[in-house]
Amino acid sequence: MIHPHTELQFISDEMGYGVVATQLIPKGTITWVQDKLDIVLTSGQIEEMSDFYKDILDIYTFRNNKGDYVLCWDHAKYVNHSFKSNCLTTPYDFEIAIRDIYPREQLTDDYGYLNVSRPFRAVYEGTRRRVVYPDDLLRYHKKWDHFISEAFARIPDVEQPLEEILPEETLKKIRNIHKGKEKLESILSCYFPAAGK
Repeated sequence: MIHPHTELQFISDEMGYGVVATQLIPKGTITWVQDKLDIVLTSGQIEEMSDFYKDILDIYTFRNNKGDYVLCWDHAKYVNHSFKSNCLTTPYDFEIAIRDIYPREQLTDDYGYLNVSRPFRAVYEGTRRRVVYPDDLLRYHKKWDHFISEAFARIPDVEQPLEEILPEETLKKIRNIHKGKEKLESILSCYFPAAGK
């Protein structure tokens, strides 16, 4: 489920639709949680589908660390890629704002951590990276871990509208990490080694 202070908007002919903040979403806010309504499909289930459905799923799903494909039930599936993303995924089936996201600003992910099946050239943003690769997690996890760690520290200090749908086990992990009883896992644990094969 995507953060409630968002809406779907048309962005451009090149990007299509995107998810836009309707009010300030502070750094450290959980912006998306994989919930019970999201659909998780195995590679085998997708293989049995026609090309019509495969094409849709290729656009609107991401792959988790088990190799399953996750199709978000709400407008979370329209979150666009950015090499300067303001959200990052965590090993706990939720995403977090790694900086303040302002009203009318898009919520964005770096698709490099979503286990894409093949490389693609992204919209130019003035960055050195121009192409998203299936193994980007292997290259950039340390940088992303740093951003996640900084944002994670703020979780208790900001409003968390999605907290009520987090599993109790996840809430316990968050509390233990803040108390120093557990170590924050690396985003590298989200990697599916067969991505791109």
